[in-house]
Amino acid sequence: MPRRQISNIIAGRKLVSATGDMSVRGACRLMAENNVGALVIVESGRIAGIFTERDVLTKVLAGGLDPDATALETVMVADPQTIQADRPLAHALHMMADGGFRHVPVVDAQGVPLGVVSARDALGEDIVDLERDLRRRDEVEGSIGY
Repeated sequence: MPRRQISNIIAGRKLVSATGDMSVRGACRLMAENNVGALVIVESGRIAGIFTERDVLTKVLAGGLDPDATALETVMVADPQTIQADRPLAHALHMMADGGFRHVPVVDAQGVPLGVVSARDALGEDIVDLERDLRRRDEVEGSIGY
């Protein structure tokens, strides 16, 4: 896992983004439609912020804000830390642990947004390995009559 490059992890994924004037409800619909936990807020081709599931809970719902009347720019994390795609996933995980967040926007060398990596990405290979091990166990137990 530590040697996996971010560029390989985000390969084939589309960048799911929004603008700061989008409503929270619109953003939540967009996140649900795309099965993502974070949106990159892009203004003039650059990352202006990030909006996550945690922001919905802690800032909007807990704060009693109207999701239809609240613009993302008022509840997003402005100017988030970013990481370049040529870095290892382990570096992004270290950033997340130090910063107390679970999503990091990915940019190219010129700062153009490319995607997002999340703490969940670290589980990818481990989950595949676990599922394979569980299937093997089931096959073995089935063959010996358990």
